[in-house]
Formats: sequence, structure tokens, C-alpha cells
Amino acid sequence: MTVHPEAQTGVTLIELILSMVIISIAITGLFSAMTFTIRHSSDPMVQHQAIAVAEAYLEEIILQAYADPDGNEAGETRSTFDDVDDYNGLTDNGVQNRQGQDDANLSRYTVSVSVSAPITLVDGVSAKRIKVTVASTGADSIELIGYRMAF
Repeated sequence: MTVHPEAQTGVTLIELILSMVIISIAITGLFSAMTFTIRHSSDPMVQHQAIAVAEAYLEEIILQAYADPDGNEAGETRSTFDDVDDYNGLTDNGVQNRQGQDDANLSRYTVSVSVSAPITLVDGVSAKRIKVTVASTGADSIELIGYRMAF
């Protein structure tokens, strides 16, 4: 057998099919990575919003009086909360403002608040531990803890 330089050379059918399979596997992996990235690209924004909501609730609560100024806890609503203990057990499905009105843009979040019984710190200072938890669908929940001192 002699090789003729003018003879055509190419790939066999098996080589062609094998290269197509390898390329399709590579493209499938690339598209799956892109899909995952696109699907989770908004996660940091959702977490940042949850932190901002938790900070707003915590600040609102800490700015209230340590003890009830009028001594009357009966019939209070969110707009009439006047001390830290009024917020204990508060659960909002959807973020609400100080007057108890829903914020339609933040309806995907659930906010829950717990206030502990007073604890005594150094030098006899009394404090209440406030825990604000914000949860959202498809994201980790955020917990912020603050203390309101009796001074």
C-alpha cells in the first residue's frame, strides 16, 4: 500500500459522534452552572433587605421605654405600644410600619420578636434581651439581638 498525497483524509463516523457527545456534555455543564448562578443572583439582595428589616424593628423596640409608663397593658395595638415588653411575641407576616400598616413591597418576610425577662448586669443594671428574627421564602433567616437597659 502506498499513500497518495492527493487522497482525501477525514474523520470516521465514530470519531465524529464521540466528539459531538463530548461537546454536548461540556455545553450541558456550562448551562447548568449559568442557570444556578442566575437563579441565586438575587439572594444577597434578599438577605440585605432582611437585615434592614430586622434593624428597623430592633431600633423601634429599643427606642421604647424600659417599663410601661402608664402601667396599663390592656388593649394595646402596635400603634400604641409604649414599652419594650409590648413587643414580646409579636409576629408580623409581612413587614409592618410603626402604625401597624403593611408594606406591600416587603410582604415576603415574616418578622417575630421575643423579649426576655429582665436580667441583672454589672453594678445592678437591669436589661432586657430583644431578639428579632426575619425569615423569607428561599433564604436563611436573620436574627438580631439587642439589649434595652434600665437607666
